[in-house]
Amino acid sequence: MTPMVKAESVCKSFGALDVLKGITLEIGKGEVLCMVGPSGSGKSTFLRCINHLEEVNAGRLYVDGELIGYKERGGKLHEMSPRDAAKQRRDIGMVFQHFNLFPHRTALENVIEAPIRVKRIKKDVAVARGRDLLEQVGLSPKADAYPAQLSGGQQQRVAIARALAMNPKLMLFDEPTSALDPELVGEVLEVMKKLAAEGMTMVVVTHEMGFAREVANHLVFMDGGVVVEGGPPREILSNPQHERTKAFLSKVL
Repeated sequence: MTPMVKAESVCKSFGALDVLKGITLEIGKGEVLCMVGPSGSGKSTFLRCINHLEEVNAGRLYVDGELIGYKERGGKLHEMSPRDAAKQRRDIGMVFQHFNLFPHRTALENVIEAPIRVKRIKKDVAVARGRDLLEQVGLSPKADAYPAQLSGGQQQRVAIARALAMNPKLMLFDEPTSALDPELVGEVLEVMKKLAAEGMTMVVVTHEMGFAREVANHLVFMDGGVVVEGGPPREILSNPQHERTKAFLSKVL
């Protein structure tokens, strides 16, 4: 069965700084991968490479069997046009640490914007789907509220609904709860748990170890641009094998 995400020796550098040093991993369809590690370890950069917000310098990334960001001709990789890369990105939902909602649009307008503009879906169809998604994330009563009228947790749930509105096959979450007050974290994690239970393939960069233990199929610990250790979350969290993993977990658990 084709994995949903396949990374083969993925490298990424910014000038002289090597951020990813040969990441190789696979995520099966319907699985949840949590990536943990210290700041600067390359987790968010790897996430951004999956949907080609960052170009890889070496290696290959596939989503659902399709090479991301490049076309292969004669054994050589040629970068896709921005238009073709954007088409690939439609199938990959991304939720950022900071919600990135349009401040001048209501919750519902934020959710329906991309389906109407990018997928050319009729407005009445997009509105019906948008209302359904807001209901799924527990925000039906806030459809006409602007981001400034919403709490951080509510804004992040709108951002999740907005990503789902494009019917993605894969969802990427880049520390979706780290900008939230502690009492608001749970409401966002509940929505993510529900998505996982419904079979959405997810890659989640997070510091929420309880979520990783409960929901993830795989846990990867990254440091210094490499995967130091990976495996079943409960095993790694309760019995890490690598000294670097042990040191990190002793500070966060």
